[in-house]
Amino acid sequence: MLAIGLILKTLGIGLFCWAIFALAVYALPFFVALSIGLTALQNGAGVVGALLIATAGGALTLVLGQIAVAVGRSLDLRIAIATAFAIPAAVAGYHVAFALSQIGMPSLAWREILACLGAVCIGGTTWTRLTAFAEPRSLELAGLAANPSHPVLPAATREG
Repeated sequence: MLAIGLILKTLGIGLFCWAIFALAVYALPFFVALSIGLTALQNGAGVVGALLIATAGGALTLVLGQIAVAVGRSLDLRIAIATAFAIPAAVAGYHVAFALSQIGMPSLAWREILACLGAVCIGGTTWTRLTAFAEPRSLELAGLAANPSHPVLPAATREG
């Protein structure tokens, strides 16, 4: 019975960690939705109205952020947007890793080290997931694919 409990606890913690990494991209939209929803609730929108406004605000934040990273031409703009998404995810990752480390680690110093490592890993994962589909400009936009004087393949590979 003890072995089954240890296996289920390990699987539960693993599932929780997987969920944190999978949902880290949504930290900024969640914080935006929470802020908008609480503001709407305090200004008399009601519970249903605040939920609707918060959901729309969070979804809009996520969609606009992903579109801006994918379509943006400036590298500085892409970096700024990806950083805006990665910082709240890193903060959330720090707190999750710190809470999980309290389960079996009595030393405060090691909990802090593990929490900082968790923040870096989750923030990096968010950065990677957000910028994975933002590819550099294609050859067609640079004018190289339409111009026959700049062949993509060398002449030796086209002959045979």
